[in-house]
Amino acid sequence: MALATLQRSIATELGLHNASFGQGAAPALLGLALTLLLATAASPAWAQYKWTDSRGQMHASDLLPPREIPEKNVLQRPTAARKAAAAPAPLASAASAAALAKPAVDPELEARRKKAALDAGAKARADADQQAAQRADNCQRARQQLGTLDNGQRLVQFNAQGERVVMDDAARASAAAQARQVVTTDCR
Repeated sequence: MALATLQRSIATELGLHNASFGQGAAPALLGLALTLLLATAASPAWAQYKWTDSRGQMHASDLLPPREIPEKNVLQRPTAARKAAAAPAPLASAASAAALAKPAVDPELEARRKKAALDAGAKARADADQQAAQRADNCQRARQQLGTLDNGQRLVQFNAQGERVVMDDAARASAAAQARQVVTTDCR
């Protein structure tokens, strides 16, 4: 009974005088009515700030005016903001006055900055760890090569044509000097 009365009143409001409500039409119209009701109840979300900038241009936004806009240039505030601005809390001490004088920092922005700094530090540590691991690997390979060059065994290299060439004493000394250089730089 109550649903039929509600349907008739909605139909009257919407200008549907001869509307017939079948099984599927009632929930659709009820949903439409609830949507319209909620849309009109959400009017505080449309709160607007209005201010003029230094060039005299008028701006309107649902966000606070920029900090550089003086208080006298703010023309309109939402009702909740007006009450907060009209009744400032009395200062308890000089410490609280100093805290109020300090510009407010957006906590989300501060959290992003802190996260970026932590990410940068973690990336730097990861890069340093990777370089240390690469130096340790280079050190190990250079020591193995130096041990192979110093043991006196005959070593063979391949030339550009793919032929095997036995390493002479000058080539062995040059390769040993390069291996010692790598050991001095990477094995710390």
